[in-house]
Amino acid sequence: MEARMQNPAVVIPEAMKPLLGVAEAARAGGVPKETLELVHLRVSQINGCSYCVDGGVKNARKAGISDDKLFTVAAWREAPYFSDEERAALALAEAATRIADSSDPVPDAVWDAAADHFDERQLASLVLTVGLTNLFNRLNATTRQPAGAGW
Repeated sequence: MEARMQNPAVVIPEAMKPLLGVAEAARAGGVPKETLELVHLRVSQINGCSYCVDGGVKNARKAGISDDKLFTVAAWREAPYFSDEERAALALAEAATRIADSSDPVPDAVWDAAADHFDERQLASLVLTVGLTNLFNRLNATTRQPAGAGW
């Protein structure tokens, strides 16, 4: 597989710096790094972004996430390895990623479950992580960035 072009944020480098700034700000929101890595990975799986799935697994391993979680994150509802907090974050991430699939894109029950485990700043961190991951997934999938390629 060959990329159609470089990632657009690389082609227009003025775009990359603010995007990385959003990522840094989201990481400072008080959500455990492991949870943010799981969210990034799950969103990237849903969107079929091989570049981000590949990078997400590598970053998750560096963050100390177990293989049990990595192997089952796509089926987290049926896997015993995830905490209640992680489950709430993953449910929020899935709902916010699949907004076109429902007339109620992020149901109150999903939001409320996340709000039971995360304060407003942490919720902001999760929503920013989901949004930014979706953006990068779309940039990479549109331009067919292959897994394992560097920018």
